[in-house]
Amino acid sequence: MVEEEEDLKSSGDMVEENEPKNGCCGALCTPINWFKMLCVEMHWSFVMGVVVVYGISQGLGGALYRVGTEYYMKDVQKVQPSEAQFYQGITSIPWLVKPLWGLLTDVLPIFGYRRRPYFIVAGSIGVISMLVLSFHEKLHIALALLSLTAGSAGVAVADVTIDACVAQNSINHPSLAADMQSLCALSSSMGALLGFSVSGIFVHLIGSKGVYGLLAIPFGLVFLIGTLLKEPPSPNFAYTQVNQKFVDAGKAMWTTLKCPDVWRPCLYMYFSLALSLNILDGMFYWYTDSEGGPSFSQENVGYIFSIGSVGSLLGAVLYQNVLKDHPFRDLLFWTQLVYSLSGTLDLMLVLRLNLKFGIPDYFFVVIDESVSQMTGRLKWMPLLVLSSKLCPPGIEGTFFALLMSIDNVGLLSATWGGGILLHVLKVTRTQFDNLWLAILIRNILRLAPLCLLFLVPRVDPNSSILPTEILNTKEDIETQETENIELVSLVNRVDDK
Repeated sequence: MVEEEEDLKSSGDMVEENEPKNGCCGALCTPINWFKMLCVEMHWSFVMGVVVVYGISQGLGGALYRVGTEYYMKDVQKVQPSEAQFYQGITSIPWLVKPLWGLLTDVLPIFGYRRRPYFIVAGSIGVISMLVLSFHEKLHIALALLSLTAGSAGVAVADVTIDACVAQNSINHPSLAADMQSLCALSSSMGALLGFSVSGIFVHLIGSKGVYGLLAIPFGLVFLIGTLLKEPPSPNFAYTQVNQKFVDAGKAMWTTLKCPDVWRPCLYMYFSLALSLNILDGMFYWYTDSEGGPSFSQENVGYIFSIGSVGSLLGAVLYQNVLKDHPFRDLLFWTQLVYSLSGTLDLMLVLRLNLKFGIPDYFFVVIDESVSQMTGRLKWMPLLVLSSKLCPPGIEGTFFALLMSIDNVGLLSATWGGGILLHVLKVTRTQFDNLWLAILIRNILRLAPLCLLFLVPRVDPNSSILPTEILNTKEDIETQETENIELVSLVNRVDDK
């Protein structure tokens, strides 16, 4: 007994000696362990799909697309800021009909497969549209918009399939809903950080049309996901029942949407986005103006956006580690308030107050962009988690797409509203006298959603929002059991669960 006590004492001493080391290593390994945990709980294939679609296609590709399109509209098509805002809204139309893509992937298999063909189609459309923009010498604005809209449709179709996986896993693993959204946000932010870091360099070296050629690569990876997707075929699928399934899915969505616990948060999400007017094209034209603005080079613009992506990444990390368990209403109040106040930095910059305080334009813009991206991410994250909580089982992809389309209608309203504001205030390619007034109006409107917070439930992200009768229907359970998709390599063998 004495020897055992001595052994226990000595082992305890060893543990105490190793605590500082383990603590240090634990801090470094926490993100890795978290990533491994998600791979185990959600299956590694799901994590891979999120990284490819959110990180590479939307994060890195979206960063290259944003900077390339800004210079394409300004230098190649030579349009006004308000026109650029209007065209930006047109190219986002495929995101407004995301429920259609969701319905197609849920109820209409192609050659017996529900998911693989849609990834392949999305990648193919994206590759073709980007190559057309890249190699055509003098593309008319109408054809350019058609190609940009087709590329946007490719991203939207790929996005809705991954959204279905996220929503379904949020229902099956409610305690990990916030972690999954954090994975999406971190992948997107890290991809955007890399994309913005090199975007200005690529625009300078190969031009905006050359950047469109590079964007064919992320679309090619989306195509690759479609070829690697392993899912059981449905050779005896009754295509004659497709119409009825569309009707049933529509009824299920309408039944869910009529629930006050669902339509009230949806109404808040729309107004919180629509009232945050988008005047980014006016700011971009001012950034690159040689007379009234700072006259940033293409490389500087890319670096500014890349450092801003660090702010977005910090926002995702802050939400994951500090804020994810807070009630939706309380968190949305503070994030919306901080988001509104952060717009004051834009006002100080345009009024050149930073120069009066001795702060150079580049340094101040970097701070401005970082704070804006961080507060925007903190505002967006709880809305995504809230959306995933509103999806009924069985039509997770379709209903999540419906919620995202509501959000995209809000973003479109903000974009076109911002374009109208720039047009009314006569902010043009070379005239920026009233840009400060546009920023001031935008900042005031950002405070308006605070009056609508009563529409958001005062529950924490770990609680269920949907009524029990919607969650526990027999048809939903059967659909949920038959739609378990996994992204796996065709070379490696799948481990049975």
